[in-house]
Amino acid sequence: MNLTGSKSFFKLMLSTVIFFQSAITMTSCQGKQGFDASGSFEAEETVIASQAQGVIMQFDIEEGQTLKSGERVGYIDSLQLFLKKEQLLSQIEALASKKPDIAVQLASLQEQLRTAGHEKARLANLVKNDAATGKQLDDMDAQVNVLRKQINAQKSSLEISTTSIDKEIKTLEVQVKQLDDQLSKCTILNPVTGTVLTRYTRANETTSPGKPLYKIADLSEMILRVYISGNQLPKLSLNQPVKVFTDDGDGGFREAQGTVAWISEKAEFTPKTIQTKDERANLVYAVKVKVKNDGSYKIGMYGEIQLTMNNE
Repeated sequence: MNLTGSKSFFKLMLSTVIFFQSAITMTSCQGKQGFDASGSFEAEETVIASQAQGVIMQFDIEEGQTLKSGERVGYIDSLQLFLKKEQLLSQIEALASKKPDIAVQLASLQEQLRTAGHEKARLANLVKNDAATGKQLDDMDAQVNVLRKQINAQKSSLEISTTSIDKEIKTLEVQVKQLDDQLSKCTILNPVTGTVLTRYTRANETTSPGKPLYKIADLSEMILRVYISGNQLPKLSLNQPVKVFTDDGDGGFREAQGTVAWISEKAEFTPKTIQTKDERANLVYAVKVKVKNDGSYKIGMYGEIQLTMNNE
């Protein structure tokens, strides 16, 4: 091959390479422009903290484990709380035994009053028949009044004593309820259905109220947080359906249906890791798109959305 032919061949090869590079670039740009926003998947995470003080006697969870709401996952040592409750119950029982039986303690005086009443009635009949003096009737009447006052005084004293003991018992019963609440919190119950993301502690470690035990999230429905420019904002509304795209692993995209669940009311500067349809946009609005998860979506995975109205 002569020099002229070699130059022509290299020019042809160079033109071919440039053509394919341009085609790839155009295809890539078209793919990016086909999406209206991009972002990453997240979930509503809940950190479950201890509500009691003590040694964790049992803690049966592992990262990745699915838990149901109300499921028992462990318990914290509660022996001292139980003993304190038993002590309070004994004190309540002892106080209750000191409460006076008002009816029994007044029975003797009331019997004397009934007897004096009968005697007064008998004397009244005798006075009518001039068989007794008026002074005898007056004396009996005074005796009846004295007995009534004694009964009232005794009853008042016994009621005061009973009320005082009842108040002491009520105070102790409140303390028992507090201990019951603390004892119930020694049982670690999972509050929400979801998957354990992180475990922060283990059995035989000491915990305290507010100390994190594990983090859980419901992965059955994921949230794709994307960012849109101000020009796109009028095109979005709450509960609007959108198309969600993720890499399928073979160079293509996997499509799913999503719903706009939240749109930020304030603009923010574009995060460095986020690309928008309008790359010149400096201020963007965060949007949360809810997507049903069949197990393929993971926290931190990237995704894109396309407004369905754009294709209608």
